[in-house]
Amino acid sequence: MSRFREGRAVLARLAAVAAVVSLAALSGCAVANEEQSAVNPAGPSAQAIDVHWQTMLWVGGAVWVIVVAMTLATLIRRRRREGSGGRVTLFVALAGAVIPGAIVVGIMAQSVWVLQDINPDQAAEDGQDQAATTVSVRGHQFWWEVEYPEHGVITANEIHIPTDEPVQVELTSDDVVHSLWVPELSGKTDLIPGRTNTMTLEASHPGTYWGQCAEYCGAQHALMRFVVVAHEPAEFEGWLAAQAEPAKEPQQPPDQPTDQPTDQPTDQPTDQQEDELVAQGREVFMSSSCVYCHTIAGTEAQGRAAPDLTHVASRETLAAGTLPNTRGDLAAWIVDPQAIKPGNEMPGTDLEGQELQALLAYLESLE
Repeated sequence: MSRFREGRAVLARLAAVAAVVSLAALSGCAVANEEQSAVNPAGPSAQAIDVHWQTMLWVGGAVWVIVVAMTLATLIRRRRREGSGGRVTLFVALAGAVIPGAIVVGIMAQSVWVLQDINPDQAAEDGQDQAATTVSVRGHQFWWEVEYPEHGVITANEIHIPTDEPVQVELTSDDVVHSLWVPELSGKTDLIPGRTNTMTLEASHPGTYWGQCAEYCGAQHALMRFVVVAHEPAEFEGWLAAQAEPAKEPQQPPDQPTDQPTDQPTDQPTDQQEDELVAQGREVFMSSSCVYCHTIAGTEAQGRAAPDLTHVASRETLAAGTLPNTRGDLAAWIVDPQAIKPGNEMPGTDLEGQELQALLAYLESLE
């Protein structure tokens, strides 16, 4: 009898440990990353997906608890008396086949409903609100080209949308299969070469939502990120208008006597010196190989192999979410991008110190 009690105590301790581990694992799933989280829905599509995920989580958790409890009970209870086999067989049939089958069918039905709910084609057939804004996203190794075809706006690694309005996103790829995923706003949709897939993005309130390539696409797949910035509708229209403008030409400062006094400290550049540096940086850019890959609207730089730089200074990040858009990180990216993101298609640029500072000043003027 003592051995039986000892065995039961050991099993009880094991069950407690298993429960603690399971709760820890589930709580870890609920800890939202500050930048990217699938459990903090901020739009209708993400909310529908979250409801489905929560259903699977709690139903699966309940099934697991019941199975573990029954397993422990079976291990510690005595053998059933003779004549109870019929009841046991019926119970096994119900618990092992009928109930799990009903659960699987129910989860599958909910999956179909969620897929229909987030399918933009189905929404159009049901007569729901049509997207007033269309965004084209083309995947590259390892960055995102974003275009607003109705407004003549091209940017990179940032998708700007108005709040409380469905935005249709047309997806394709320039090289391999990618997958666009904004966990707080939508599910995953593949970008396939030679084919256009469609998804809908909608944010319920303004904010910045991080996205990720969710299909392995090469060495820097993990660093192929982007942001979705949701604006109030009026602010979004202002952003579109600003992005549609060509790059601002550097001001040509008037000739002034070199001995003209100034009130500014000698260690700080004057406005004239800054204008001269920006103009010099423009010449550095236009005389380098950068013009063959990048576009700056309003200039002779019309390359399409790399991100459009017309308003690069207004972006939050560099290299598809790899670096913050600061002068130091921009300099490091220009000089040796392979040290930061090995395998990307941008070569390093060999510039003297003054040339690099001038180029940085010019790029920072492209707001």
